[in-house]
Amino acid sequence: MIRFGAQSCRARVHGQSASMASQKAIALDAMGGDHGPEVLVPGAALSLERQPALNFIFFGQQARVEAVLKAYPKLAARSRIVHTDLVIAMDAKPSQALRRGKGSSMWLALEAVKSGEADAAVSAGNTGALMAIAKLLLRPITGIERPAIAALWPTIKSECIVLDAGANIGATAAQLTDYALMGAAMARAVFHIERPSVGLLNVGTEEMKGNEDVKAAHALLKSADSLPLDYKGFVEGDQIGQGAVDVVVVEGFAGNIALKTAEGTARQIGTYLRAAMTSSLMSKLGALFAQGGFRVLKEKMDPRRVNGGTFLGLNGIAVKSHGGTDAFGFASAVDLAYEMADSGLIARLTADIDGFHHRLSAAGPGGVPSERSAGGALGKG
Repeated sequence: MIRFGAQSCRARVHGQSASMASQKAIALDAMGGDHGPEVLVPGAALSLERQPALNFIFFGQQARVEAVLKAYPKLAARSRIVHTDLVIAMDAKPSQALRRGKGSSMWLALEAVKSGEADAAVSAGNTGALMAIAKLLLRPITGIERPAIAALWPTIKSECIVLDAGANIGATAAQLTDYALMGAAMARAVFHIERPSVGLLNVGTEEMKGNEDVKAAHALLKSADSLPLDYKGFVEGDQIGQGAVDVVVVEGFAGNIALKTAEGTARQIGTYLRAAMTSSLMSKLGALFAQGGFRVLKEKMDPRRVNGGTFLGLNGIAVKSHGGTDAFGFASAVDLAYEMADSGLIARLTADIDGFHHRLSAAGPGGVPSERSAGGALGKG
């Protein structure tokens, strides 16, 4: 994907005509996030440039949305506004959002997905509220106990998917195996890989390491027959950035810590680099000659390229954008929503989950089919 000169690793073709592309409608919570329409409308305009088949429904304060939208006539021609004055505050508790949020911009955007009016919803609003309302309106796919947040993660090779990134604290073996299937379905949608590689995040790659749920999930995944993924066993934290697998499965507590640690480390390295390059006259001169390389590095490390966490496991597509992002970052979240809607993600995921649970039931009380014994852990090489 080309974004103002930055090459993304996701394999997509932009610039196709609206007649060739699949027409999709995206419902936008226009009042979500730290900046509201002043950032979200320009972000939608950027995404429309890359995906000309998009249509938008903005849910929010009509006068405020229109004031920004008039600067983007192409977007305005493919958009409509549904007015509401009700906005869920960024610090509202999920329980409050459920009790008082009906009719809000966030609620209406998700309701549009439920009714089929929109193919996906994108919000930069309150994460807990968005998850709570999405679970209420869209409902989990049959067989899914807990939906998960899936995040895109830059790697040396390309990008990978990490889930759960914080929707739940803890996970059983069955839930971890569901996450593996959900992540693989998303990888097929955004990476266009028919059998994505999947690893379980663990404290080591040896089979005796890890807690009981992780070890039990490992046994399920390596023994289950005909899964629509390539299970590689355990991976460690340093292997995420190496791109060892396409999908990294982890329970939400550790997943969220890993994600925030990586974001903080990237900012730390950037601070070190800027300080080193301005520490003396010679270093400033060297930085001047190396500015092309630094520009490429900055683009690769730019978190806006992979903005957008997806709520997987629901009967509908809901994407959470970072609340403080700019138009560039919000466009990435809209792009992600379009990709997943265009790929038929929900139907494929529903079939995968149903088939896997059917095979587990057929295997008997132990839950581990005996037809196949797959390989062990993914070593560091």
